[in-house]
Amino acid sequence: MKIRFTGEIENIKDGIHLLSSELSFQEEDEGFQVQVIQRKGPIFVKSEANKAEIHFEEKIHFFRGLGIWLEYFKKRGVFEITEEPQFEMTGAMLDASRNGVLTVSEIKSLLRKMAVMGLNTLMIYTEDTYEVKELPYFGYMRGRYTEEELRVCDEYAQALGIEMIPCIQTLAHLTEALKWNFATNIRDTADILLVGEPETYQFLEKVITAATKPFKSKRIHIGMDEAHQLGLGRFLDNNGYEERFVIMNKHLEKVVDITEGLGLKSMIWSDMYFRLGSKYGGYYDLEAEIPQEVISSIPNAQLVYWDYYHSDEEFYRTFIQKHKELGSNPIFAGGVWTWNGISPNYGKAIVTTEAALNACKKEGVKEVFATMWGDNGAETPLTTSLPILQLFAEHAYHKIVTRQEVAERFHFCTGGTYSDFMVLNLFDETPGVSENNLHESNPSKFLLWQDVLIGLYDQNIKGLPMNQHYKNLIPKLKDASRKNPEWQYMFEFYEQLARVLSVKAEIGIQLKEAYDAGDKNEMESIKVQLASLIESSKILRLKHRKLWFSMNKPFGWEVIEIRYGGLLSRLETAQFRIEEWLKGNISHIEELEEERLYFEGPYKMPEGTIGRNIYRRIVTAGNLT
Repeated sequence: MKIRFTGEIENIKDGIHLLSSELSFQEEDEGFQVQVIQRKGPIFVKSEANKAEIHFEEKIHFFRGLGIWLEYFKKRGVFEITEEPQFEMTGAMLDASRNGVLTVSEIKSLLRKMAVMGLNTLMIYTEDTYEVKELPYFGYMRGRYTEEELRVCDEYAQALGIEMIPCIQTLAHLTEALKWNFATNIRDTADILLVGEPETYQFLEKVITAATKPFKSKRIHIGMDEAHQLGLGRFLDNNGYEERFVIMNKHLEKVVDITEGLGLKSMIWSDMYFRLGSKYGGYYDLEAEIPQEVISSIPNAQLVYWDYYHSDEEFYRTFIQKHKELGSNPIFAGGVWTWNGISPNYGKAIVTTEAALNACKKEGVKEVFATMWGDNGAETPLTTSLPILQLFAEHAYHKIVTRQEVAERFHFCTGGTYSDFMVLNLFDETPGVSENNLHESNPSKFLLWQDVLIGLYDQNIKGLPMNQHYKNLIPKLKDASRKNPEWQYMFEFYEQLARVLSVKAEIGIQLKEAYDAGDKNEMESIKVQLASLIESSKILRLKHRKLWFSMNKPFGWEVIEIRYGGLLSRLETAQFRIEEWLKGNISHIEELEEERLYFEGPYKMPEGTIGRNIYRRIVTAGNLT
């Protein structure tokens, strides 16, 4: 489509140019006239027979308005639409610290889609994956972003009306940084900095300066969550026991002194204050007591209330109020549930997002964002987060949001088909798992990686038609691959994953039953199936590799590839063990002699779940580390 933009376009012309290819239009003097008017107030889009108007206040509102006009112009031709922004900040935070580090080109692609959605903030969570020139081991071989890479992303975002805010850690979650010898004197525990040590604050000044240098924003997220052993390592040895609230506030005060000295406004995750006030160390403890003297001495930093778990709107409202009692209106961080395993948990993400954002609107929260974590290896591609980002975006401009509206906008803003993306939810919402998978089962992960000879999760799925469940997904994913060309690599990977699981899910159970029955014919048949499964798993590795390298830096893939190597090696060993038994070279297969127990540690699993765990607890009952 040819378009002629007129009016107040100086501030948005670079962004228009960046989106022209994404939205399939050309800027031409002879094109359809779109009058651009910047003023205070809601987004207003009006289309007539031969001209259109887009009224906006902030740059990001124009780009959402442009997308709305293009979408509805094709549907209706003549129309008027008004949208009232519900929040001052609505954005996303992508994880670049769990092995997967998105390439600059992939970040740019995300930024373009965010702009059309109307999301105005992007944080990149970097524990050590950014360049600190004075510290060559900081982020070494971890795919760290260079200063120039981050600056390029920031300038791109600025053109689209999106603020990029650095998001780092300044207390805990620093295992990968602190493992090197340069950190010997500043290490309290394996992942926590030594509070009060002068070298600690010299280190923090370097990393904060480096983290913020590429960005125009004067805001910074300095982390400080989940410091469970705060003051209990070398700090305890050096100083004796000190009240942990006091340690927290002293450290935060020193870090805020650094940020304010650089002209920055800080935000922190809020959980440590609630954990320290809880008798059992829980974040969401409604009985937590935070002393008034602690509240009054909390340094000048915005609190970020993160919650990806609750499906009850009233809980969010109550906890928002508890944050307000600490002295400020909190920022809210929800979650897209890309960290459940090898596939997204859309069911839980949708339920929790609906409850949380409705609560935020009612409680007057002004800033919200969606976290895109990549826990335990970033096995799930972050592009699967887009449907939930769209849900956040629609909540950002409407009091009430319907699933149909989200699906239609998602198709326009991303080019993807919403219902096809939702098929990915079925990898973990399997037989035995309750609706929306609210207890966070991840069977697609544990069934892929678990050992067929040891089968730690076999008893959990016994009697459930898991093979058939995954077999039913194959044609749906093949169709999705055809209908979503931009996401072809992703859907091809998941199609192959379904093929592997349609055999592997129950093969350990079948193997144990055949062995217990002494059925040599069935054991021979399973040995043949294992050969086919090995070839299918090799194809899966290659498709996963293609997908990874299409969006991420190469660093971190080695972790996933080692997992595939382990999978393939153990399948081959299973063949070998069966062959030795069939030939009579061994009288027993000891792994199959063991009784299968229900896997229920370290927490008791509620009804409606069949298990969730991380890689090292899936593949062995031994000590992988």
